[in-house]
Order: sequence, then C-alpha cells, then structure tokens
Amino acid sequence: MNKNKFNTLKLSEKNIQNLSSLGFHEMTPIQEKSLPYILEHKDVIAKAKTGSGKTVSFGLGVLNNLNTAQFRIQSLILCPTRELAGQVAKTLKDLARFEHNIKILTLTGGVPHKPQVHSLSHQAHILVGTPGRILKHLKEENFSANEINTLVLDEADRMLDMGFSEDIHEIIEYLPKKRQTMLFSATYPSTIETLSRTILQDPMTVEVESTHNEDIITQKFYEVEPHQKTSLVLKVFQETHKSVIIFCNTKVQCDELADSLDAFDIEPLVLHSDLDQKDRDETLILFSNKSYPVLIATDVASRGLDIEDVDLVINYDLPFDFEVYTHRIGRTARAGKNGLAVSFIDDKNHFEDLKDFFDKEYELLNISQIQNNEDVRLGYEFSTLYINGGKRHKLRAGDILGALTAGIGLDKNDIGKINILPTCSYVAIKNSMYKKAYEGLNTNKMKNKYYKVYKR
Repeated sequence: MNKNKFNTLKLSEKNIQNLSSLGFHEMTPIQEKSLPYILEHKDVIAKAKTGSGKTVSFGLGVLNNLNTAQFRIQSLILCPTRELAGQVAKTLKDLARFEHNIKILTLTGGVPHKPQVHSLSHQAHILVGTPGRILKHLKEENFSANEINTLVLDEADRMLDMGFSEDIHEIIEYLPKKRQTMLFSATYPSTIETLSRTILQDPMTVEVESTHNEDIITQKFYEVEPHQKTSLVLKVFQETHKSVIIFCNTKVQCDELADSLDAFDIEPLVLHSDLDQKDRDETLILFSNKSYPVLIATDVASRGLDIEDVDLVINYDLPFDFEVYTHRIGRTARAGKNGLAVSFIDDKNHFEDLKDFFDKEYELLNISQIQNNEDVRLGYEFSTLYINGGKRHKLRAGDILGALTAGIGLDKNDIGKINILPTCSYVAIKNSMYKKAYEGLNTNKMKNKYYKVYKR
C-alpha cells in the first residue's frame, strides 16, 4: 500500500471517496507530514507556501473535530485577505460534501456587515474570516466562541505583516483554552515563533522546503532598459501561452501597461488595491474562467490566490521583497505542470541581491535572445456571462447547468466554470456557443424566473 495515499489515514470511507472525486488521490508532502498529527488532535506548526495543499491538511482536521449534530460554531479559521478566506471556504465546502448540512460562513471586511449578523443569527459550524471582521463580530456578541474546539491561522506570517497581531491575540482571549490550534506559515520569522509560543500547546512542527519544483519552472532573466519593458512584454508572449500574469510593483505601472497593451489589441485585466471587492471578485473569475488571457497585477494577487493553469509569469519589475518572488513565480507550474517565469532586470545590483538571497547563479540574458513573435494572438477558449442572480436568490450551479444543457441544448463540454456569488453568478461558455447561451439564458426561465444576463 502506498504510504502517501489518503486511505492510509484514519478517515471515513465516505470522506476518502469524496477526496477521490475531487481529484485528491495522493497526499502532497505537507499533507503527508502534517495530517497524522492533525488527525490525532495535536497542535501543529506547519511551514508551507501557497499551493502546497495546506488547505486540505487543516480542512480535514477541522472536519475531523466537527460534531455536525451540534449546530454551533466549532471551528474558526483566520486568513489575511478576503480573497484567501473565500478560497479556503470554497475548498472546505468541497471537502465537506461527504457529510450533509455542514454550514460554513465567511466573515470578511469589504462586504456589508449587517447581512453577516443575520447569517450568524442562524448559526453555523465553521467560520472563515479575516481577523478584523471576526473581532468586530465577537465584540458585538454576534456569535459565541464557547464551543470552538479548532483554531487555524492560515498564512500567519502574512497576517502579522499586515498588522493583525493585536487582533489575533484579542480574538484568542474569547476562545476556550482547550482546543486544537494549527498555524500555517510560508516563513518562520521571530514574530511567528513568539506567536506560536503564546497560543499553541506542545506543537508538532512540520516543514516542506518548497511548494513548487524549480525544475518545472523555467526562470529567465533579461537585462533591459526601463523604456524597453512594454515592447518586450509583446515579444515574450507566445501563441501557446493561454494564461499570463504580469506583476508590477505599483498600481500606476499596472494601469499604464494595460493602456499600452490595449493599443496592441490585447485587452488585459488589471488587479490592484484600488478596485472594490466586487470588481476584484469579477476580475479573478474572468481570468480563472480563461475569458481573458492576460492579468496585470500588483502583489495583492501573488499570494493566497488559487489560479490554475497559468503558463507564463512576467515580472515587469523584480519585487523588493524576494520572498514575494517565490510567490509570484509559484502562480505557474501548479499541480505538476511546467511553467515559465520571465523577469526584466533594469537594476543589476538588485539582481545580484536576488541571486544571493536564493544562493543561485541565475544567468542574465540579452534581450536579443527573446524569440521575436510580432504576430501575437493570445488565444482564449471561453467567454463569460454574468447572471443577475446568486445565492440569495437560491440559484445554484446545477440550475445554471440544467438551463444551458436541457433548456438550451449546449453540451456539458461547452460549459466551463460556474461561480455563484451572493447576488450574481458567472458562467464560462466556449466561444463557439457563447451567442446561443447568451440569447437562450435571456429568453428562458431558471427556477421559474427570468434573470438578466450580460456579456463580460
């Protein structure tokens, strides 16, 4: 029996079958190292980067500690950002499919507070949220922490970097002393060591060296002048690259590069902190749906975002923090696939610092070595439709799928990702069927109701 299979763990048969249906057959290194301790209810410190499979590790632990018959909040998962909290909640919902009626609530800033209070009044089993909003609800006594038996700090280093240390300690004052605590962190600075000593009891420490195999990420560094960067972006694009993220250090650079690419009939998406939450959600959905092939982003997108099948990352600027470089290039080569990371170097000293930091002899290439591809045709297979109805309207993915297949006559292979948000939904449709889907959804009912549908 393969020792890194999930069926070697003390999990129910229904749980194992659900993991298999989700494509989880073999454990990643962090899962293999941490899950035996987690399932024994031990406190755990796990050093693991984004993309390592850590959410499944603590997610299975959270579900293992859950008494579903007791409709009270029993687990609390703290995340640094709204985006990460949303993704963690989604993964937990998938992991929880083997058991009926497990309720998971997401509580983050950037969204209205009162609907969250209303949802909390109906109770839940698991809360996922950002420290500031969780603390606000605790202070207002919108939920009781008395039954919480599991606490997870996801990307703890990032939370401390963002100034959440005081909030975290204040939240812990509300929690029962007897609980299981799991702390996941990409790095282990002294601040994390101090935090772990205060909130964990006799923790087991596990560590995996890397979240991605550097052998499958080809890294190229080109010496450039600042004014050459935009034209070189066009040269780096290849027709086979269906999904590209370009990282800039500032919001202004993102917007300027987007305008420049637009002039070449390449319509990119832009993601940075000036966008409100609704626009950020839509941007990520459109990119992950493969409706737009290029995303230009600041480092708000380099960490904690589960974007699959990115086959090219361009560092328009090298980041100031070299840990961020790892997170950026880790957007590509996910799930064992090959990837390419290209970095523009306009400061040789900064490049030397990068080499020293990773203790690697990266080669600095001449821009003449970039393959010239002037006829750029970045392809995209899907376009996305926006539906003016979501969870609050009791609309489910199955309703949209049924309307498209049984109602309009699309094959299920013509339909990509379906994302259901509280007040709206998005569905990716193959370009060849886009017009038929758009017209059909606008003239047919879903769940005995007409919904407005818009092109995105």
